[in-house]
Amino acid sequence: MGPETASRLGASPNGAPSAAATASSAAQQLDTTAAAAATTMTVPTPTMAAAPSAPQPQSSKPDQRQPQPQPQPQPQPQAQQQRPAAMEPNVLNVVLGDLLVKPWYPSFYPEELVGRRVERLYVCQWCFKYSKELIPFLGHTKVCSLKDAPPPGTRIYAKDCYSIHEVDGEEHKLYSQNLSLFGKLFLDTKSVFYDVTTFLYYLLVNTNPATGSRQVIGFFSKEKMSWDNNNLACILVFPPWQRQGLGQMLMGVSYELSRREGRIGGPEKPLSELGRRGYTAYWSATTARYILSVPVKRTVTLRDISDATYIQLEDIVATLKEMKVLEHRPNTNKKSSSAPDELPVLNKAKVRRWALENGVGLMPPVDANALRVEWTTRDRREDIGGD
Repeated sequence: MGPETASRLGASPNGAPSAAATASSAAQQLDTTAAAAATTMTVPTPTMAAAPSAPQPQSSKPDQRQPQPQPQPQPQPQAQQQRPAAMEPNVLNVVLGDLLVKPWYPSFYPEELVGRRVERLYVCQWCFKYSKELIPFLGHTKVCSLKDAPPPGTRIYAKDCYSIHEVDGEEHKLYSQNLSLFGKLFLDTKSVFYDVTTFLYYLLVNTNPATGSRQVIGFFSKEKMSWDNNNLACILVFPPWQRQGLGQMLMGVSYELSRREGRIGGPEKPLSELGRRGYTAYWSATTARYILSVPVKRTVTLRDISDATYIQLEDIVATLKEMKVLEHRPNTNKKSSSAPDELPVLNKAKVRRWALENGVGLMPPVDANALRVEWTTRDRREDIGGD
């Protein structure tokens, strides 16, 4: 293979040069030396981990999560209906570390760096900087500052081989932009990737217990201050690590953060079809766990469920209907003609049957004791300059 033309690696979405491109001359010389040395390196063959071109729902069964997730090759999708040209991926293949993944949707990578359509894009598995050229990419992987360091931000959750890092988009702007650009390859409805300063990013990190190596395998984002009480803006588990219940873990963390902030919330709406199915699975399992934990003779109201789980009332109502565990009984306390003749009543026996049929265990996907965050809503507002 002949030498390839050098290009800037990982420029920000607005065309601004990356940290590597704006570093001191000494650092630039280091990158150049590493790139030159890379020409003699043995290039690893990426492992095919082609994702379906249509997203798959996250599993709601906690026992499907393995202590040490491994990227699994995914089957090729069946033929699908022709999608609009605007929805066709502009990156045909993306290399993340030693994995080769088929994107689902177009992203906003700048044309001056990657072109309007690129056959293969190389993305750093540690910092998410990118290049369409192999040699600069290999050179960068030799000197990436995050190669032997933890991801940016603050670790707020740690359990077994998983951890969650909170990253402030304003403090780590380039990292957040590059992460968002990569995530957009697998998200169809989210488009706010340039102004990351008003968002927090929560990285799902897997640590290999044998080698200590770390890999970001998913994330969710949320607005620093949402007047709609949204606790999540977008969520993604990278395709090679999907179908292991990890989406449920991210959702669980978002609700535990709501609990610490003292406000009942939910995801930004409207939800995509995949998002609706994923959240219905989470809401159903969480609601069932709470109901089954309540003594048999105690009456449970919708407000009780919401106060205990921090799930919004409308989401609980929709979930209980989806679970088909509500019964309508005569309103024996009807005191006016405008009062309904029947009232919906929760059937706990149906909830127990639903939990057994769907394999819902008693343990939630997130260990609240492993979440190392203590703040109040007032603290959060003061931090971002709110009232």
